[in-house]
Amino acid sequence: MNYGFLLESIWHPPLAFEETAMPKAPPELELQALWFAGSFGRDFRLKDGRNLRITQFGEWNLGPGPDFAHAAIDIEGSHFTGDIEIDSSPLDWESHGHSTNPAFTNTILHVAFNPPSMETFIRTANHRQIPELLITPGQLSDALNLPSRQTAISIPGRCIHPLRRMPRLSLESLLEQAATHRAANKAKRFLHTATAHSIDSALFQATAETLGYGGNSLPMKLLVQRAPISKLGNHLETTEAILFGTAGFLNPDLHRLAPEDTREYLLTLWQNWWKVRPEHEPPESRRPAWKTHGQRPANHPHRRVGALSVLVQHWPAFRKLALASPFSVKALTDFLHGLRHDFWSHHHTLTSARSRRAISVFGKNLALELSANHLIPLALHENRLAFPNYYKHRHSATNQKLKRCAIRLFGSLETAKPWLRRLSHQQALLQIYSDFCLEDFSDCADCPFPEQLAQWR
Repeated sequence: MNYGFLLESIWHPPLAFEETAMPKAPPELELQALWFAGSFGRDFRLKDGRNLRITQFGEWNLGPGPDFAHAAIDIEGSHFTGDIEIDSSPLDWESHGHSTNPAFTNTILHVAFNPPSMETFIRTANHRQIPELLITPGQLSDALNLPSRQTAISIPGRCIHPLRRMPRLSLESLLEQAATHRAANKAKRFLHTATAHSIDSALFQATAETLGYGGNSLPMKLLVQRAPISKLGNHLETTEAILFGTAGFLNPDLHRLAPEDTREYLLTLWQNWWKVRPEHEPPESRRPAWKTHGQRPANHPHRRVGALSVLVQHWPAFRKLALASPFSVKALTDFLHGLRHDFWSHHHTLTSARSRRAISVFGKNLALELSANHLIPLALHENRLAFPNYYKHRHSATNQKLKRCAIRLFGSLETAKPWLRRLSHQQALLQIYSDFCLEDFSDCADCPFPEQLAQWR
């Protein structure tokens, strides 16, 4: 038995499961980011049955009008260029006033979720019909890395006993299969973005997403989609200005309110941002919603954007290590941990006082997260890393999600401790948790996973 067969045997039989018509849709901004990243792929079937291929995903629109400009699509061999609008529901086209707004006249595709009960007709102000694409629940679930069905009401702990009774070799086999399954899904997601844009764009987005762990993954991803690596120059000050300005962190008075030793740096940022501001500044309504409260100083979005700007200056060296054959986790971690910056090696935020002690621009734990969630999966997929080499890497840090997962499956952190020491084991537990558990800890009385464990060999 392998992990894929286990999933198939559990979810496909006619068991007593609740099935939802559509997973709870994330905010519209996240749906737009998923679309632009290529998470849904590029080949679709339109509402009217015609085949659609996205030739070019376009660019984020920083002004009024549709979400993406300069896009290109192919419908049954006919090529169209123009804008793409993404809405949570097909009904939003009318309710948002797009049908009478001249700014939407050049729209060539309307993408929506949550199919309505009534028929919709998407048209422009001059009554031209716009092709409609409805993203299915399965496509959304895959893009969100969610199981396509949700488990029935569950009780925490029904798999505790079978997992404890499993022979160690059987449990090792289960975790290896789950880790491999998770890596394959992550590699597929990375390659979707690479196919939609470029390998550098996919690597830049993956790195930004990792830097956003702790509540800012989506804002970081939106930031680099709007300020892509292809548009950032080799000049450090310009790169920093574009990233911090596009993020919405700069204003003309910032340097006046800051500690004296940071004023020159902030003034330079603002002066450089002012030169490129018209090309990069999004309207206020489309600025990322940054999480700044309740953050550890090391996780503050100012620091994470700072780390990203430093990395851009070392992009060729970083790219070489990230895509190396064979891929070396240690080489990449040492490189990232060794990055330095005159300002960010001693400041937590744009306006914080200087720290006497040096601060890592890109910490080792964060570097390991980047490898585990993006670079190792890609390297495994491309045969640049063998699983035994993945298996040997240890990672002592555990976040809240991993702790919840460990307690759910093993009953306590102490019991789970032997299975929390390796990167591959951590990823495997997260995958099992994602595939078979709900975070509400309700009732898993009817879940077949514990019984299936007895058959694992």
